[in-house]
Amino acid sequence: MNINPEDLIPKLPKPKDLQPFPTTQAVVYKGHTDIVRCVAVAPTGEWLASGSDDKTIKFWEVSTGRCLKTLTTEDVVKSLVWNPNSAINLVAAAVGNSVYLINPGLVDKLVVTKTDSNLDSFKPADDTGSSKKAPIDWTEIEGKDYEAGYRLKLSHSKEVNQVTWHGKGDYFASVMPKGDSNAVMIHQLSRRRSQNPFSKSKGLVQCVLFHPIRPFLFVATQRYVRVYNLLKQELTKKLMTNCKWVSSMAVHSGGDNLIIGSYDCRLSWFDLDLSAKPYQTLRHHKKALRQVCYHKQYPLFASASDDGTVIVCHGMVYNDMLQNPLIVPVKVLKGHSVTNGLGVMDCVFHPKQPWVFTAGSDSTIRLYS
Repeated sequence: MNINPEDLIPKLPKPKDLQPFPTTQAVVYKGHTDIVRCVAVAPTGEWLASGSDDKTIKFWEVSTGRCLKTLTTEDVVKSLVWNPNSAINLVAAAVGNSVYLINPGLVDKLVVTKTDSNLDSFKPADDTGSSKKAPIDWTEIEGKDYEAGYRLKLSHSKEVNQVTWHGKGDYFASVMPKGDSNAVMIHQLSRRRSQNPFSKSKGLVQCVLFHPIRPFLFVATQRYVRVYNLLKQELTKKLMTNCKWVSSMAVHSGGDNLIIGSYDCRLSWFDLDLSAKPYQTLRHHKKALRQVCYHKQYPLFASASDDGTVIVCHGMVYNDMLQNPLIVPVKVLKGHSVTNGLGVMDCVFHPKQPWVFTAGSDSTIRLYS
């Protein structure tokens, strides 16, 4: 056995051959006074929305770092997502026990008025026949709050931790971890109705995601990720995460790969065609992972952690089924300071450029380009 141990390690390409990826801090967005929990980029890439523990939602211009608008909320903003359909200008925000739909009014006036007329064109269904109470109350917002940009409020029974849109922009889902069998709710915007896809709870739901192409829903509980087929209403797959507590997940735009971040410092990459166990597990961070995200166009993914860093990795997925994904860590981004044991709370890629936005517990948002 005259084998050189170096030969057993797979040859990985050098990071500089894998450009472009974010390397330097370009803009710092200052204005929040407390932990910034969540950040979302508009589908055009021009605007940024952020939600914070100081009970405000701020809208920023990405290129200049200027705050264009501030909305006050009655509670901490836990999650914030921009509608992926660029013809509808809406932001869904999870605040306390409610989900708000906000029209920030920053884009083209035509889009803003079209969004409002779309919302106003709703005709309530005739519910005289059914005696069953709707699980979620939809209320229209009037007066000063309407002028500020609030449009609809969905009142939930318990605290909402996450909202996420379906790729076409008509359906969205909300997660109430303490809601037991009502933990996951799917809402349809055009018909203003909510439904509960599951009759009984399968554990504490951490987060959910829609599949980008097929009618699947990913539901992550503490230790497992279940993949449900929404059309057939059945469980398609159950993924073993091999970690103690899942914190976040992201689906590749092709839909066949999934990454999961966990509070025990691991990032697991799943190839859904390959197996129900992780294809690769990375332990680069020293502390809990708060968020993971994929880039829509570039082969990049990033993980944000409480150690104050964001690690950007090159994750190439091949069309050839026989070739495994290539995963290479390329850059550690520093800049956020750790406060009270919390570091970077959220990270999200720019939709078109190889840039990443990060939200920190030091009440700043940073753009790395």
